[in-house]
Amino acid sequence: MSEGFSVPHEEYAGYIFDLDGTLVDSMVAHYRAWRMALAEQGAPEEVFRKPEFLAHGGCSAQDIVASLNARYGLEMDADAVAARKRALYLELIESGSLEPIRETVEFARRMQGRVPMAIATGSAMPGALASLKSAGLEGLFELIVTPEMVERGKPFPDIFEEAARRMGVEPGLCLVFEDADPGIEAARAAGMDWVRVPPSERLMDEE
Repeated sequence: MSEGFSVPHEEYAGYIFDLDGTLVDSMVAHYRAWRMALAEQGAPEEVFRKPEFLAHGGCSAQDIVASLNARYGLEMDADAVAARKRALYLELIESGSLEPIRETVEFARRMQGRVPMAIATGSAMPGALASLKSAGLEGLFELIVTPEMVERGKPFPDIFEEAARRMGVEPGLCLVFEDADPGIEAARAAGMDWVRVPPSERLMDEE
C-alpha cells in the first residue's frame, strides 16, 4: 500500500483504476457540474462545497444526493439530480479536452496487454466513455465497471470485486489506483492493495 504515487515493485495479477482524478484530470468539471445542478435544485450555498465534494470522491451520483438529503434535510430527487449533473458535466467537457494524469496513464500503458486491467468508476457509463474520449484514452481499457453493474457503490467493495471477477483475477492479487478516500476504503474492504494518486492542483485552486 502507498500514500503517494509510488507503485510497489512486486507485480500483481491485475490492475484496477479509478477514472476521475486518477486517470483523467476531470474533477474540476465534475465539481462545477455538481454546483450548477444543486443550485438549480435550490440547495443552500453551503451544500457540497469542495471539502464535502472531495470526501465523496468515487461515490455514485445517486448515493451522493441521498447523502446530501440526509445531512441537510433536503428532499431532492436522486435520479433527477444525478441525471442533470451528468448532462452538465458532458456539456462542460465538450467545450475543451480533459488532460490525462500522466503518471497513472503511463503506468497503464506499460501494463497494457501484459496483465488484465480494468476501470472501476463512480461515473455512469456515458460520462466515463466521454471522459476517456476527451482525454484521448479510448482503447486503453477494454473493461469498464460502473455503479449500474453492482448493488452498492464505493466505499463498499462491490465495484472492485466485480472488476476482479470480470478480469478473472483473485481480489487479493489486484492493485487499485485511487485518488479518493471512499475508493481506498472500498479497495481495503475488497482485500486489495492500493496506490493513492495525489489530488489535482487545478481542483485545489477551485473555489
